[in-house]
Amino acid sequence: MKKKYMLATFIFLVFLLMASLAFGNSGETKTVNYGIWSIIPPLLAIVLAFVTKEVILSLLLGVFSGAVINVFTTSNSGFFMKIIESYTKTFEYPVNALADSWHAGIIIFTLTIGGLVGVIAKMGGTRAIANALAKKAKTPRSAQLVTTLMGVVVFFDDYANTLIVGPTMRPLTDKLRISREKLSYIVDSTAAPVATMAAISTWIGYELGLISDAFNSLGTNVNPYNIFFQSIPYRMYGLFALFMVFMVGLLLRDFGPMYEAEKRARLTGKVLADNAEPMLSTDFEKELDNSNIPLKVSNALIPILTLIIFAFIGLWYSGGGLEKPFSLEGIRNAFGDADASAALIWASALASIVAVIMAVSQGIMTLRKALEAWVEGAKSLVITTIILILAWSIGSIATDLGTADYLVKVVSSSLPGWLIPSLVFVMSSIVAFATGTSWGTMAIMLPLAIPLAAAYTGNEPSTLVFATLGAVLTGSTFGDHCSPISDTTIMSSMASSADHIDHVKTQLPYAVTVAIIAFIGYILVGIGLPIWITLIIGFSLIWAILRFFGKSTDLKDLELEKEI
Repeated sequence: MKKKYMLATFIFLVFLLMASLAFGNSGETKTVNYGIWSIIPPLLAIVLAFVTKEVILSLLLGVFSGAVINVFTTSNSGFFMKIIESYTKTFEYPVNALADSWHAGIIIFTLTIGGLVGVIAKMGGTRAIANALAKKAKTPRSAQLVTTLMGVVVFFDDYANTLIVGPTMRPLTDKLRISREKLSYIVDSTAAPVATMAAISTWIGYELGLISDAFNSLGTNVNPYNIFFQSIPYRMYGLFALFMVFMVGLLLRDFGPMYEAEKRARLTGKVLADNAEPMLSTDFEKELDNSNIPLKVSNALIPILTLIIFAFIGLWYSGGGLEKPFSLEGIRNAFGDADASAALIWASALASIVAVIMAVSQGIMTLRKALEAWVEGAKSLVITTIILILAWSIGSIATDLGTADYLVKVVSSSLPGWLIPSLVFVMSSIVAFATGTSWGTMAIMLPLAIPLAAAYTGNEPSTLVFATLGAVLTGSTFGDHCSPISDTTIMSSMASSADHIDHVKTQLPYAVTVAIIAFIGYILVGIGLPIWITLIIGFSLIWAILRFFGKSTDLKDLELEKEI
């Protein structure tokens, strides 16, 4: 047995021993404040994932650990019966996760997108787009910038962003020797950070509802739209993360594990590490049935535009758009009230139908072959769906054990006002990282953070309140962004066909660097520095870090370094 598996086994057995000693066998049913034990399931899953690189096994053991803690504190059975009960309870969480209509919708949407990508690729559509973009993006620098631009353009939903940009750009980035780690980083960094700040998106309704509730609890009547827009300059992690992605591509400089990944890709052409296990199990670009298939950009562009356009229409319709005034505010309200998972299913299914019709009508494939290509594409994402279900299960366990409540209580409420935004940012980041959910973190932190900040300003909106609001929303994004058990992180790995742990390890230094700069920014805002000066300082620090600490990944520079 490899040392890493021995270490993982040892870690898990130590946990079981500690759990049995901590909760004992009193024979009584107990209601327990789990305290520090509440962080064990997500922490164990994260540690084991890094140690073993086996994401599914790590998540499953994390779920089991949560079941053990829950059963050992609520059951009056003997030790061995508690183990059996923990085993059976472990599988209740995935079942409940799938029973959630939102989760089920995301699973169907993910599989449908996989089928769509399968048909488009079999038609040669993605290769045609890659060839067309290659005429404009002929270098790693321009390819990274084009990918970043696409990530910003698909702003209305983070899931749709991830699943459109990754598969579309992968053939081009592979051709230009850009590592899959870099592609997944770009995809991940332009998904949630964009969607969370977009005026029309699947996020805005949720955020507006939380903002409105937080201020209503104070007895303060505000326009949540105005508060939302005034908080955007204070979403420092999101703004800095987008700037970082852009500058990484523009300067063509990297550091840490990402530099090594890019160096490998440039010099050897290996876009994946030798021991990598990409989450997308099939590379359709290498499986075109007929080498004489005409490569038409329209074979990819039309289905993708169908997906985007009808996603917008579906979001508007599902949010009651027909009953609302056809104005900017009416459209925003419709998007805010939309059932995003249903709308995305409608759009992806319609796009799949369009792709199949195009393939059959052009004589590229028979109907049977086209449907087989769709099924093959959907099958390629089965592993991803398993990981998503287990990640949601970890989130449910964290809720049952009160993980977020415990983490929030770690921070004292007796704080100087100028420290509130920075500490709220840290707390939101920790909660989101441990639970793997930004939305859940927002729901937990906003009702606590807004009243805390407003207490210093007479319950009225102010710079301190806007900064604290921005800290919650962007801290939640950061924690979710770099957590290996986050669904968006998992989907970014899948959409880019990257090894999940490699994606997390290479992205983490970049995300942490941006988060540290954001933390400094919140301190500066807290002591009274104007936000526009703070943003300029943050942007300048990012540029300086890449310029003076990053290493060039230009092929000429890498070859010169190799010779030296």
